[in-house]
Amino acid sequence: MRSSNPVFSRRGFSRDNGYAGFNTAPQAGGTAVGTQPGNPYAGQQAGNPYATNPYAQQDLQHGAPPQAPVSTGRMTMDDVVMRTATTLGVLIVTAALAWALLPVDDANIGRSYGIAIGSALVAMVLGLVQSFKRKPSPALIVTYAALEGVFLGVVSNVVDNRIASGAAMQAVIGTLAVFAAVLVAYKAGWIRVNRRFYGFVIAAALGFMLLMAVNLLFAVFGGGDGLGFRSGGLGILFGVIGILLGACFLALDFKQVEDGIAYGAPREEAWLAAFGLTMTLVWIYLEFLRLVAILQGND
Repeated sequence: MRSSNPVFSRRGFSRDNGYAGFNTAPQAGGTAVGTQPGNPYAGQQAGNPYATNPYAQQDLQHGAPPQAPVSTGRMTMDDVVMRTATTLGVLIVTAALAWALLPVDDANIGRSYGIAIGSALVAMVLGLVQSFKRKPSPALIVTYAALEGVFLGVVSNVVDNRIASGAAMQAVIGTLAVFAAVLVAYKAGWIRVNRRFYGFVIAAALGFMLLMAVNLLFAVFGGGDGLGFRSGGLGILFGVIGILLGACFLALDFKQVEDGIAYGAPREEAWLAAFGLTMTLVWIYLEFLRLVAILQGND
């Protein structure tokens, strides 16, 4: 599976055929889903990373999910839940430790910021390494979550104690609310994840990230908030857009998990699902944190 979040990618989106799991079905007289080029979990596809996985050789004729009992070597929803709980648990613990052990008073804020930025940069490198690996590395993913937690702990402490009191808890509640709302909407069929949806979200995310990068460059060389995309009225607007994009990426992640299970992905792929979900939730949390800080600063 490839990640659908804004920064990294993992298997699940075929480089040549778009999203492999958008209910693709064989044409009349054509190849069954189990062998078609678009299915990354097909056991008979040339170049398929799961071609040697015996559990992927399921009967998926006519696009129907496998009806046989789940084999022990295949990914299940319980696997995804447990791996995601592990990565988020590690992230929360390290965030709490960073909050408690890295003070943000005037005498220590420079050192704390340095540790936070260093952790974020190392986490980004680890994320990039994992995104290019053919197989998930649980140790690498858990380390990524731990370092991301250090960064979030310091940033949340700074915002909560120096800019907007209570912002961290509000951001947590907002993130959980978005996760629950998207999950309910996805399961109810109110969100239809297809190629058009995927293309729109990716295009919007690329545009959003490009604008933020330009704003950052102007801020670095010109001082202040650059073009003003992260403060005032524009900051509120872009904060809302960032949260909506995160919600869309959650829907894409849910679709990938669902299709990975249906197509017989190996159990180890649950770590990649957890990796992608963790990154998306971090994205949403940071956007909420920034939005709350701006709103309270304007009071």
